[in-house]
Amino acid sequence: MAPAALLLAPLLLASLRDVSAGSLLSRLRDHVREAQAGLGRSPGEPSSVTEGWLWQPLDPFNSSDGRSFRQRYWVNVGHWRPPRAPVFLHIGGEGSLGPSSVWKGHPGTLAASWGALVISLEHRFYGQSIPPRGLDGAQLRFLSSRHALADVASARLRLSGIYNISASSPWIAFGGSYAGSLAAWARLKYPHLIWAAVASSAPVQAQLDFSGYNWVVSRSLADPQVGGSPKCQRAVAQAFSELDDRLSEGGETRAVVQAEVRACGSLEAPEDQAELLEQLEGLVEGVVQYDQQVGAPLDVRGLCHLVLANQSRGPLSGLQDAIQLVLQTLGLPCLPSSKAAALAELKDTNPQAASLGYRQWFYQTCTEFGYYITCKDPSCPFSRRKTLSDQLQLCAQVFGLSPTSVAQAVNWTNTYYGGWSPGATRVFFVNGDIDPWHVLSVLQALGPSEPAMLMRGTSHCSDMAPPQPSDPPSLYLGRQRIVQQLKIWLQEAKVNLGSPGDQ
Repeated sequence: MAPAALLLAPLLLASLRDVSAGSLLSRLRDHVREAQAGLGRSPGEPSSVTEGWLWQPLDPFNSSDGRSFRQRYWVNVGHWRPPRAPVFLHIGGEGSLGPSSVWKGHPGTLAASWGALVISLEHRFYGQSIPPRGLDGAQLRFLSSRHALADVASARLRLSGIYNISASSPWIAFGGSYAGSLAAWARLKYPHLIWAAVASSAPVQAQLDFSGYNWVVSRSLADPQVGGSPKCQRAVAQAFSELDDRLSEGGETRAVVQAEVRACGSLEAPEDQAELLEQLEGLVEGVVQYDQQVGAPLDVRGLCHLVLANQSRGPLSGLQDAIQLVLQTLGLPCLPSSKAAALAELKDTNPQAASLGYRQWFYQTCTEFGYYITCKDPSCPFSRRKTLSDQLQLCAQVFGLSPTSVAQAVNWTNTYYGGWSPGATRVFFVNGDIDPWHVLSVLQALGPSEPAMLMRGTSHCSDMAPPQPSDPPSLYLGRQRIVQQLKIWLQEAKVNLGSPGDQ
């Protein structure tokens, strides 16, 4: 995307929240999602799209607990051809789901070919599906992937009754990122309810120290296929090294740095310096994670152009230009740099403040997944200040969870779901090799009915986005392969469903 076009990008979500809210990587994720949801937006959603609500048990594993909450879902009946047509279930992850979840991207764009009914289910504790009493610590114990999967099973049964869905209609689960893992795990844990699943960019392997993330970032910055180069990777590393060194100098130098990188506050405290470095790291990580996607303010090619074109002014100058572009796109006046503000946000239990999901998702990392991005790999271009220990301490500060308990939770998650070998049949794992999360997903077929695909030069959940003329050939071919696999599984469903055959 050309820089001139980027400067005209809408402000979207960032204009609605305080500058202290969320990491820059999370902001970029939200911006990309919102931009893709609005792609080609007409004055209103199709009349076939409706919003619905289900009362779900707060604790589905305790029948004596009568508490419940309202869970939002969306339905698109525009292409539905009952009684034997499939149901495409878009499972929500760590964020809100809107009407576009059932009529854009896949599964929405695939529905017409099979006459499918499309349903999306918002994840408990996210978006508008936050239970009463908000997000206090006692309440959050009902937030987990296991609870989310129980919601999927319950919704699957109840919606079948509401819409009079035939038992011969196969349910296909779709999801991306964490929700991609949920799609795979829904097939694993409820094979009698979910016929097959497409798991896009699904990090099924929980990992405490996720140093592999920045290994992919470094490799992608050096990858000529997406506009990177070894020279670009070295320039980014030099910029962060210079910034780290200058932050370690006297107060006058730090004041100059504050102005140069447009930090929101003073950089005198070491924890605020670390926060700034983490935000800048998130900027570069977001460029790679959402490379070439609609809504991304910069791609790898654009970042490398900025960094290399301004080398005569010093390594940091190109990064300054990238900061200015991203802040303008997100509608931010400055770069968040207060560790106290970041910590306060994670502790905020107000549902309105937490509707974007930062507190909830951090809780899930502390109690299930880890995913703490570190810079241990020698190729990592960022500061070494952010350590695993620092991130584990946040779990203790915010939720009172010890590092030992977090490590045990991560191990238990892999034991419960199987990690890189989940053992579920009819699950298609789809990944792009530019996406840093792909290293935690399934990259090679685990069996005849457990296919996997790694697309060259594509980024996080690219296959789920609405198709664009600028999509790389690998993405176009990847979407075709998804269609071919679905054809096989839906043909198998015609033979097996409604009979005592294998589910």
